[in-house]
Amino acid sequence: MGNADIRQLAVIEPKPFEELAGSVVAIDAHNWLYRYLTTTVKFTRSEAYTTADGEEVANLIGVVQGLPKFFEHDITPVFVFDGGVTELKDDEVQERREQRETYEEQLAEAREREDSEAAEIAALESRTQRLTDTIQETTRELLALLDVPVVEAPAEGEAQAAHMARYGDADYVGSEDYDALLLGAPYTLRGLTSKGDPECMEFEATLEEHELTWEGLVDAAILMGTDFNEGISGIGPKTAVKLIREHGDLDGALAARGESIAHADRIRAMFLDPNVTDDYDYDTDIDPDIEAAKRFVTDMWEVPAEEVERGFERIEESVVQTGLDRWT
Repeated sequence: MGNADIRQLAVIEPKPFEELAGSVVAIDAHNWLYRYLTTTVKFTRSEAYTTADGEEVANLIGVVQGLPKFFEHDITPVFVFDGGVTELKDDEVQERREQRETYEEQLAEAREREDSEAAEIAALESRTQRLTDTIQETTRELLALLDVPVVEAPAEGEAQAAHMARYGDADYVGSEDYDALLLGAPYTLRGLTSKGDPECMEFEATLEEHELTWEGLVDAAILMGTDFNEGISGIGPKTAVKLIREHGDLDGALAARGESIAHADRIRAMFLDPNVTDDYDYDTDIDPDIEAAKRFVTDMWEVPAEEVERGFERIEESVVQTGLDRWT
């Protein structure tokens, strides 16, 4: 998820969609998918995304509703999926699992109570969502039918997306997490799953703003706390930057405070030298098979046609229009 306090350090500017036309965006797939998944569950009746066998595929509705935004603005999304989770992130994963189990217990109790309101149940349902094997597999299959590029990361999808952008294989990273900045993503688009235009988080401008190197920015973040470690009590963004600038690096800052952080060198490496691959290839000329995608969603996975009809119409209309625009 990343530390939201990093926002106080990041240089972030509005980015109108019209300025993004023709660009390639490496999407942190799990981040993007989870947001549409929880939104779909919150605002859609459960019968619409539950098969006769009890499989939940709200992701299919979310994908069909979320993709048109890219196509309508002539943006090519490349979805980058997570591989394995680093062991240093195990504590965070366990914490999320325990929180979800708590929500599941609350949901079961709410369903049994006669005074439970639909809004309460919907909110709890959205909080209990997880990316099951079925959700991950069907998302990949639907993206393939729609000819949307997919890259499989060896570890963190966000790190792989940042790597692709750093080496010019994508113009932007698409993620709601602020860790993309620490991973060196030159430009990160936030708000792609929200209404209105996104905002752009700029890496080099952030370094210049605080007179830090990439290493210094990461060290400041470690002092504040990351997905891989708890920060030092009492150290926020301004203090973290001040300490790094005064003492040169994380080690110097910790020594000055009489503090220590376990696995500090490994945490640095997670951001500065993450596990990524150059073994990927994709075509940005998208030619979706709309009819096959419709059959996959409505026939194979039993999603009512009316739940995805408008989304598919928008995809078809935008792809056709984009093709015409490119030829004129």
